[in-house]
Amino acid sequence: MKKFKRSIRTSISTQFAWIFIGLMAGTVLLCLFINNAFLGKYYISMKTGILFDAYESIGKAAAGDSYDTIEFQDQLDEICLQNNIAVCIVDVTSESVFVSGNGGTELQMRLMGYLLDVPMDDFTVLEVGEDYSLRRTGRTRNEYLEMQGRLSTGFSFIMRTPLESIRQSAALANRFFAYVGCIGAVLGGLVIWFVTRKITRPIQKLNDISERMVHLDFDVKYQGKSKNEIGMLGDNMNKLSNSLEKAISELKTANNELQKDIEKKEQIDEMRKEFLSNVSHELKTPIALIQGYAEGLQEGINDDQESRDFYCEVIIDEASKMNNMVKKLMSLNQLEFGNDVVNMERFDIAALVSNCIQSSAILTRQNDITVRMQESGPIYVWAEEFKVEEVFMNYFTNAINHCQGENIIEVLLEQIGGKVKVSVFNTGSPIPEDSIDHIWEKFYKVDKARTREYGGSGVGLSIVKAIMESLHQEYGVENRENGVLFWFELETVQEQ
Repeated sequence: MKKFKRSIRTSISTQFAWIFIGLMAGTVLLCLFINNAFLGKYYISMKTGILFDAYESIGKAAAGDSYDTIEFQDQLDEICLQNNIAVCIVDVTSESVFVSGNGGTELQMRLMGYLLDVPMDDFTVLEVGEDYSLRRTGRTRNEYLEMQGRLSTGFSFIMRTPLESIRQSAALANRFFAYVGCIGAVLGGLVIWFVTRKITRPIQKLNDISERMVHLDFDVKYQGKSKNEIGMLGDNMNKLSNSLEKAISELKTANNELQKDIEKKEQIDEMRKEFLSNVSHELKTPIALIQGYAEGLQEGINDDQESRDFYCEVIIDEASKMNNMVKKLMSLNQLEFGNDVVNMERFDIAALVSNCIQSSAILTRQNDITVRMQESGPIYVWAEEFKVEEVFMNYFTNAINHCQGENIIEVLLEQIGGKVKVSVFNTGSPIPEDSIDHIWEKFYKVDKARTREYGGSGVGLSIVKAIMESLHQEYGVENRENGVLFWFELETVQEQ
């Protein structure tokens, strides 16, 4: 409620109304002052002008010797009636030449008094000319402006016009004007207030919009249809709202991306620390074995050739595992940091899979594993052959190392739309559900003892992930009732 009262007091409508009332009041006061100060003088000046006009008319008639004509008589009568002037003209013998009917007889007696120099104290001389004298005669309530003189023909004349109570008239006019001015100021102020409210209503809407924009609310828009400055301001306010909303959206997006970059950097730092920790852990065992067996050879713990050969085989085997892991880590590093360029080429995936299976036949026979693959014709795909071979061999080697139960590995190639799905299934224990999402992470091992047993480093599936993402193709793993199936997809070459 206080805010509403404050807004009423400070609104443009109220300010305009008060400004108008103030201007009207000032105008009324100024008019009253001018009325009091100058109305009387203006009135005397106007009456003097009337007398001089009549004096000029009489002078022209006398100079033309037409004062005794009917036309001159009628002209003087008209002047007397229109301007409320009493006139008396006498010749050199004091005989009347013209006496107006509205007080001319009284003027004749007064003229004779002037001619005979009879003392009079009821007049004030205002102006004296060569042939006339202008006086203000009478008392306050019966004042006259009087002109008396001699014409060029020697005739004497006297004219006067009454001065109504100028002070009373001015006071009355001032009072009336004050009443009218006050009423006009109040009514005008109300009209101005209502009119300016119509103008200020859209300004208030713009103010509300700007206030909501301060609180980052850009949904409200100015809906005015006027084409004046306020309408243009509303359109610009809408444009400003859209621009601010877009800018803030872009800033939030940039901030979100920056936050992601920070999180990614922190994640990379954590990965680096984890990577160093894992590498140190993975290398610690083979280095310890190499060091131990090398010291044993150096100290000659066993002198027989068979023991020395065994020690050397352990050292060579552990060194080979270390070398293999370092190569895989270097390859993975190149893939993850985008330093390895993918060379897309056309090749037969069926032939590649078949060759990989044949090259691993010794391992499958040693582990008494049965490999099944359905015969198929050539299937040409777009990819980098070397990297696809590495993906398949990682899957196939894992299948050999984890194959149990029926000891069966099944390789399947399925064409689905414009792609081919290559899957490698091995019988054995399924992957625990809580480990499925982590098997693609570096150095993650579901069964660490078994992985160590066959010399695994926990990097192979990370390399698969990096290669498939560099090719922008899908890959995955699925648990089955009697084993595990790994798969990946490639884009086939469309036949023309």
